[in-house]
Amino acid sequence: MALILIIDDSPTEVHVMKTALEKHGFETAVAENGAIGIAKARDLRPDVILMDVVMPGVNGFQATRELARSPDTSDIPVIIVTTKGLQTDRIWGMRQGAVEYLVKPVTETKLVDCARAALGH
Repeated sequence: MALILIIDDSPTEVHVMKTALEKHGFETAVAENGAIGIAKARDLRPDVILMDVVMPGVNGFQATRELARSPDTSDIPVIIVTTKGLQTDRIWGMRQGAVEYLVKPVTETKLVDCARAALGH
């Protein structure tokens, strides 16, 4: 069973994503900000990371860049899931190392399909 780490500071968003993913057979772990997310990624070695952008402290762009550049986490695909929907945000997110960029609200189908695609299924 694939483990997906959700890094998001919104309890509501976390609940929605966690429920959708677990319904489709994924295991989930949660981190409430970028700094905790980086630490959990190193510790848990999840199969995929879902990353919010707007968070206190280390934001999602910074955390994605750190994970993508670090040898111990660079192989973990990061999917940015955010309310920041401008094309410039999308381009910047992909340049930080994300494999996909989704704008909230994201449908359950889209979320699950992107997670499976990142896993290579």
